[in-house]
Amino acid sequence: MQGLYSIKFRLPGHLFQKVVLCMLMMAASFAVSAQQTGRTVTGRITDETDLPLSGATVKEQNTTNAVSTDAKGAFKLNNVKGKTLEVSFIGYKTKIVAVNADVINIKLDPDASMMDEVMVVGYGKQAKKDVTGAVTQLDASSFRQGIVTSADNLLQGKIAGVRVVASSGEPGGGVDVTIRGTGSIRSGSTPLFVVDGVPLTNDDVSPGGSNVGFGSSKAKNPLNFLNTSDIESITVLKDASAAAIYGARGSNGVVIVTTKKGKTGAGSFTYDSYLGLSNVAHKLDLLNADEYRAAIKDKSFDHGGNTDWQDVIYRQAKTLNNSVSFSKATNTGNYYVSAAQMDQEGIVKNSEFKRTSARINANESFLDDKRLKIGINLTGSETRDDGVPTSDDGGSNGQLIIQALMSNPTRSVYDNNGNFTNFNANAHYNPAYLLDIYRDRTRTLRVLGNMDVSFRIVKGLEYKFNLGLDRSVGERNTTIFPNITDLNPTGRYVQTNLDSKSTLMEHYLNYSLLTGKHKIEAIAGFSYQKFERSGTGFSLSGIAPKSTGILPENNPGYAGTQNGVSGFAQINELQSYFSRVNYAYDNKYMLTASVRADGSTRFGANNKYGYFPSFALGWNIAQEDFLKQIPVFNELKLRASWGQTGNQEVQNKLTQASYALSPNQGYYLNNDLALVNGINVTRTANPDLKWEVVTQYNVGLDFELFKGKLYGTLDYFNKTTTDAILNIPSPVLSPTPDIWVNLDGNYGGKIVNKGLEFMLGSKLISNSKFNWSVDVNGATLNNKVKDLPISEITSGTISGPGLSGVTANIYRNGYAAGSFYMLEHIGFDSKGNNIFRDVNGDGVIDNNDKVIFQGAIPTFTYGLNSQMSYGNFDFSFSFIGQTGAYLVNNTGLNALNINNLASDRNVSRHYFDMGANPANPPQLSSLYLEKSDFIRLNSVRLGYNIKVKQLSWLQGLGIYVTGQNLFTITNYSGYDPLINSPKAVNGNQSLGIDYTSYPTARTIIFGATLKL
Repeated sequence: MQGLYSIKFRLPGHLFQKVVLCMLMMAASFAVSAQQTGRTVTGRITDETDLPLSGATVKEQNTTNAVSTDAKGAFKLNNVKGKTLEVSFIGYKTKIVAVNADVINIKLDPDASMMDEVMVVGYGKQAKKDVTGAVTQLDASSFRQGIVTSADNLLQGKIAGVRVVASSGEPGGGVDVTIRGTGSIRSGSTPLFVVDGVPLTNDDVSPGGSNVGFGSSKAKNPLNFLNTSDIESITVLKDASAAAIYGARGSNGVVIVTTKKGKTGAGSFTYDSYLGLSNVAHKLDLLNADEYRAAIKDKSFDHGGNTDWQDVIYRQAKTLNNSVSFSKATNTGNYYVSAAQMDQEGIVKNSEFKRTSARINANESFLDDKRLKIGINLTGSETRDDGVPTSDDGGSNGQLIIQALMSNPTRSVYDNNGNFTNFNANAHYNPAYLLDIYRDRTRTLRVLGNMDVSFRIVKGLEYKFNLGLDRSVGERNTTIFPNITDLNPTGRYVQTNLDSKSTLMEHYLNYSLLTGKHKIEAIAGFSYQKFERSGTGFSLSGIAPKSTGILPENNPGYAGTQNGVSGFAQINELQSYFSRVNYAYDNKYMLTASVRADGSTRFGANNKYGYFPSFALGWNIAQEDFLKQIPVFNELKLRASWGQTGNQEVQNKLTQASYALSPNQGYYLNNDLALVNGINVTRTANPDLKWEVVTQYNVGLDFELFKGKLYGTLDYFNKTTTDAILNIPSPVLSPTPDIWVNLDGNYGGKIVNKGLEFMLGSKLISNSKFNWSVDVNGATLNNKVKDLPISEITSGTISGPGLSGVTANIYRNGYAAGSFYMLEHIGFDSKGNNIFRDVNGDGVIDNNDKVIFQGAIPTFTYGLNSQMSYGNFDFSFSFIGQTGAYLVNNTGLNALNINNLASDRNVSRHYFDMGANPANPPQLSSLYLEKSDFIRLNSVRLGYNIKVKQLSWLQGLGIYVTGQNLFTITNYSGYDPLINSPKAVNGNQSLGIDYTSYPTARTIIFGATLKL
């Protein structure tokens, strides 16, 4: 059988060899092909700074073959050599890469979409597309241009709902910042400032000015220690969802200041220098000498001279600023070092502000894959202020600017002997002489620093520690030398000292997880901050004449009699626990929830802790399939939030009883008729006192259209303050007539702020030659007091002869906070006498005829900003404005009223042209109430960048000219419609009073910036 069915083939030998060889060649070909298409490829995905991107997707294009990178950014993918990879990560541009090696390293670039911008938030950062609260961030290129001595001024006109108002135009002077309206009667409306993770107090760091005859004055701006050239960005947290992580200090909003760090690439060196020339922006229109002679009836008031007293005290002031910085980033860390010197003359003679500052920011990483990171931020500054005799409460004697405005223009500065002319009148002095006999110098040293440490425990879990210190020492020396006036004729010297220290310690954990469509970021921690504050003061009278011997500030014992020594010391502590969770699903739906518990020594034993929760939702509508088909929308996000924050800005120890020794409560202990002082209760204890609480909800929309050509935000907010802290009449049988309480369920009372905010921007033109972008922001505001348990609260002291005890502001139900309350002036009779409206019709004009007028809070504020570049040129400008508010012109009432023509003093043309009778006495009425609507060209800049191809080491040399506060369109007759003098009564806020504040300046700046 085998022989029957077996078939055998025999091939020739050479043919067999050929077949075998062919088969071997085919096998080799298949092997090579398998090596080319099946080999495993490994690599690493990093960001633009070479840091690993954990969770990035590496995918074979047009297939399901994909992996995610690990904590080190590493990946391994099979069967892709010779093919094409698609690499993607949230917030970065997707990159297409051809695989032609076994190991490939890929660097991703950030996505240019505005919604992917990384924003600073409380205790961390977030992509803009994931932010659910009302948060706005400015970088250095968007800051207000010009001479800016403090960080708060950089915000002016840049962010909807943020109002920046100077209380003085003095160099280094005070600034009031409000976010979304005034929410407190007593506790202040200043937001919390956080610099590089260290929350600052809103307390002064330098002493206020002592009264040596001109009234007292406010301390300098506590933020003027920071060199604004060192600031990288400023973030404003406006709604409760964003600010609640700061709990008891977040009710007025939070401003986060982030300073510069070294950047990847070659090291950079920058030197910037500018010269500024400033003049008073607007002189008041007064009668000149000839007009005054024609107006007066008493010819003895004609002294034969011809003087413009505003020109006597004002000058063209120079500002010189020099700053230098160098920085660099490496694979493991970065550093930034700077030093700066500013010397700013004030437009009032003898006034000046000098600042010397230095900063070092350094970060370094250690251990495997940068597991341990340590950063240090440290700044130190010395500021020196030379002041002039201006004040907020000059009283009947007035102060320098009042004297300059009302001085008779027919008087001369000097008499025939070359001495200062003596006016020989009480409360009426030669302004040039006042400058000569007055000396006011303040020196403040401040150091702010912190060390932050982060340690990655495991992938996604990081421990952070922040240790901060804010230390300042200030000394103010105020002198009036012996003089020929009735103002301390034997001279007086006052020295005040202020010592402040704040220490911060924070521990917290950060957790992040990105898996599939889920993204979770969580934080939980503990914070402790201690505030120590002390001060001393003393005064001398009968000091040595000017230019005789030694200045009292250098040797107080040289001459004079000590007549007063004082001092104080306070400690305040804040202990807090906080947490926040951010959750995003599929890059479409976001949830944020936070809570903070704050315990403060400022409040009563029964309310040591306050709890401040918040919730927010976000919906990235543009990520939905139904909208992806519409190319118009690049980004469209809807936000909604609710939350509560607190306000603890009250003086210490209000919850505790206070006692004082008093002879009125005294008794005779022995038979020698010597009276022993008794003890008098001066404050009733209230262990239930707690924070003011602000409850706020917000609905917002963020959008970006036409590939970034049009972008913006729209927000509606409702912000209600309850539990207001006030000093009200106490119950029967209390040891004092009043008591500090919260206007809560027992007492009622709240302030409601609500309104709309918008920002609309456009990249009108964007090409290789010409770029032009414009943005406009605006905010409406409706402010109202509700459910106040008492009929009214008054504030806003009015200064001037015969006006003692007169106030202009009122807090009453149904009206805006700080509305105006006064007689309504309806004209003049045939003799020029004032006519006031008789409200109750009883034929008598008195306090019962007062009327409430609209207040000082604008109903609409706005800003317009534009930037252009063409070739090496750049040009930018900004406008700011407001409508719907009023100011009380206390300058006109005190210094320039028509009555001056009957008392050897000058008058404003504004009041003279009304035809009023000089016999009309100064009286607060709507005659001095003026609209503060205005539009201002806030800044203009023209720059040119010089590039020299032959100098490869020169990154750029830019020259520029900047104009600041160039013109203002307004009907307000005072110096500046954007002003607010601090005129509080018993601590209750005043709003909208202009009391001869140091005027604002118009400035031209010439500068150059060198970058290597």
